Amino acid sequence: MRATRPALTALLLAAASLHLLGAGPASAQQQQWFVPGQQQQQQQQQQQRPPAQQQRPPAQRPAAQAPRAAQGQVAGPTEPGAPRLPPLDRAPPPPAAVIGVIGVQEVFEASVAVREVRQTLQRRLARLQEDSAREQQKWREAQQALAAQRGQLTPEQLREKERELQEQITDGQRILRERNAAIQAAGQKALAEVERVLLYVIRQVAEARGLTMVVQRQAIVLAVEEHDISEAVANQLNRALTSVPIDPDPAEAAAPAQGQGAPAQPQRRN
Repeated sequence: MRATRPALTALLLAAASLHLLGAGPASAQQQQWFVPGQQQQQQQQQQQRPPAQQQRPPAQRPAAQAPRAAQGQVAGPTEPGAPRLPPLDRAPPPPAAVIGVIGVQEVFEASVAVREVRQTLQRRLARLQEDSAREQQKWREAQQALAAQRGQLTPEQLREKERELQEQITDGQRILRERNAAIQAAGQKALAEVERVLLYVIRQVAEARGLTMVVQRQAIVLAVEEHDISEAVANQLNRALTSVPIDPDPAEAAAPAQGQGAPAQPQRRN
């Protein structure tokens, strides 16, 4: 909507009068004009105005100071936010690092004891594979025989035969899994003994060569041949450990027990 001309004129006049009233005293002070009654009004306003309170700066907490370090000690960190740490006594610097390099995999490959453990495990796993194949063949033959008798058995008899066969298969699979776990555990136990002796051998070779640090070859990029101690460690390991005990295979331990359970034959007297 458009405002009528008289109303618009009234609004403009009101705005102009407000602007002049507000700017009058300021312009008078800037140009030092005399306004009657102005000084009296200013004195009354100053008397009525309460005295301004001086704002005090907020009290600052004293910064937490770390314990002072005596001579020969190292103080803790002093930057903001750092924890307060007690000072430490200065210690002499460590000796210069003399580094040796070792290939653990190569040492294991050259170890006589490790080679014996692997051969024993491979032989036991091959026997386990043969026994597993033999058991699976027996289960297939039993399933085929049961299928051939299906027409001669009642439903109850067939379900009973199937349940017995399933129990045989489940027990056979459990025994095979337990044998495999026992073989793996025996191998891990034997290799752990080799690793235990290997650590002592590495320490001995490092001390003999004046080394202060030994790192694996896989962890470095470049090293000179003189830093490699793999051959020396492998030779000393073979002199110290030629074989390690291996837990017996459950199948091998069960075979003599079955032989001992057979009745002894009476001896003939001549």
